[in-house]
Amino acid sequence: MSMDSKGPVQTAIETRLTEALQPGQLTVTNDSGQHRGHAGDDGSGESHFSVAIESAAFTGKTRVERQRMVNRALGDLMQSRVHAMRIKARAPGE
Repeated sequence: MSMDSKGPVQTAIETRLTEALQPGQLTVTNDSGQHRGHAGDDGSGESHFSVAIESAAFTGKTRVERQRMVNRALGDLMQSRVHAMRIKARAPGE
């Protein structure tokens, strides 16, 4: 998969986070290539991701609460398709 193309898992992550959290900014990066051959690499090329998200929904929430909100929005993807995800979640103005 080229760096410019998005696979179905990355697209689903973006869609679910946009629908659930209406972010002002959202960047989803597929880091799977850095983990090829390591634990959790399922060979799909879509198992490890980084998410940077800014949303008013995070205002007044702790870091742990924000990560739980992201995980909840992603639902079954976190159990079935994604092995690892690095999350940077912030409220506007942070």
